[in-house]
Amino acid sequence: MQTTQQNFEYAASIESTDVVKISAKNKLFINGQFVAPSSNKYFASINPATEEKLSEIAEANHKDVDKAVKAARKAYTQTWSKISGKERGRYLFKIARLIQERAREFAVLETLDNGKPIRESRDVDIPLVAAHFFYYAGWADKLHYAVPGCGQSSGLSGRQKAPSPLGVIGQIIPWNFPLLMAAWKIAPALACGNTLVLKPAESTSLSCLLLAEILQEAGLPDGVVNIVTGAGETGAALVAHEGVNKISFTGSTEVGRLILKSVANTNKKLTLELGGKSAHIIYEDAAQDQAIEGVINGIFFNQGHVCCAGSRLLLEESIAEVFVDKLKARMEKLRVGNPLDKNTDIGAINSLTEHQKIKKLIDTGKTEDGEFFEPSRFALPTKGYFHKPCFFNKVSSAFTLSRVEVFGPVLTISTFRTAQEAINKANDTPYGLAAGVWSEKGSKIHKTAQGLKAGVIWANTYNKFDPSSPFGGYNESGWGREGGRHGLLPYLAV
Repeated sequence: MQTTQQNFEYAASIESTDVVKISAKNKLFINGQFVAPSSNKYFASINPATEEKLSEIAEANHKDVDKAVKAARKAYTQTWSKISGKERGRYLFKIARLIQERAREFAVLETLDNGKPIRESRDVDIPLVAAHFFYYAGWADKLHYAVPGCGQSSGLSGRQKAPSPLGVIGQIIPWNFPLLMAAWKIAPALACGNTLVLKPAESTSLSCLLLAEILQEAGLPDGVVNIVTGAGETGAALVAHEGVNKISFTGSTEVGRLILKSVANTNKKLTLELGGKSAHIIYEDAAQDQAIEGVINGIFFNQGHVCCAGSRLLLEESIAEVFVDKLKARMEKLRVGNPLDKNTDIGAINSLTEHQKIKKLIDTGKTEDGEFFEPSRFALPTKGYFHKPCFFNKVSSAFTLSRVEVFGPVLTISTFRTAQEAINKANDTPYGLAAGVWSEKGSKIHKTAQGLKAGVIWANTYNKFDPSSPFGGYNESGWGREGGRHGLLPYLAV
């Protein structure tokens, strides 16, 4: 009996945008109120999938940052530091519930503003946002258990005095996970008794401003959370402000270096979560079909806009040819297009600037003799910032794409013969954020993990996150941890 192969196409399943109401102009959120910027300047927020303007965002200057910091200081001294941890937990719990109630609105807005597929916003980002607020709501009245040896020792029952908060926190977040990064920083800071000023990325501010509405609805005291929008100058003003006790930054390694220099001669505390060039190690005894899905998720999730993306694939030499063929076949089935389509696997690159940067790095890679592959069966949308998923095979550690963070849907592939060679190649990077190891043998995974210089290591999976699990890196990937009990420590005077 002869069978013929059929190509099935999914009918479009577009998420409605009726649930979202976007203001023509979005103001700053200072001292519990939405206020116009001092300069009366605004900039456009662009939908990367259509290149259309969604809204105008207020541009905060140093005067606005000063107002926000002073509002946070007043709230800290007069309100937030006076209430109990149990009361703080109630506020966080209410915020989490309100986020759940408006989950669809948040998901659609995040997709419109960021370009990521609605499936990821709906099923990953927003549930994790609520989960972080729920998780740290539980910690708010238990901080004396978070720090070993805190209070009067002699067992857990003797730890009576909770550690002190730091005061006013300046937080700067990136554009790849706008609301999730806000939750990672806001929830533990508030649970510890701090107040804060948050600066979202200029290209993705809308979901954070919607979160401000949630804070108002939850009855959070004025000034406890302030949100100032703008570009690099706004962030620099926040970092330099003398009224800030700590800076928490997630973003590029280059900007992280500038922030480090700015706070070097001050008493400000600092945590940095920066770039990555994470390795994905596949041994010959791994479940290959499962590993293929892990690799796809590791590098093409969120268009590769992930600091811990598994952008370097290391294959044991004996399976390399078969694995690459399977990877090609799987990539041909990926769907790139309208982020609001529930069938879309890969959405839009976040901005024109990022799109041009990715294309330039790929052009560089094509001059270095690697074998380039991208799916051929589909065409990209004619409007918007879209890019096909792709990889370079047979690359060496000296190749540009093996060294620099592309922050896009670009994978490099090389091979190894022994476990030690895999470890050496994985560690041959200035970064140290994450890694993935695939094998049917637990002892092999354990030995490999012990040799890897990475803050997060996944075994037979990738990109699995949980509020109770710490996340962070080493070397040029920054220092400090977010998530879990460890995520409380940067916000406490320990």
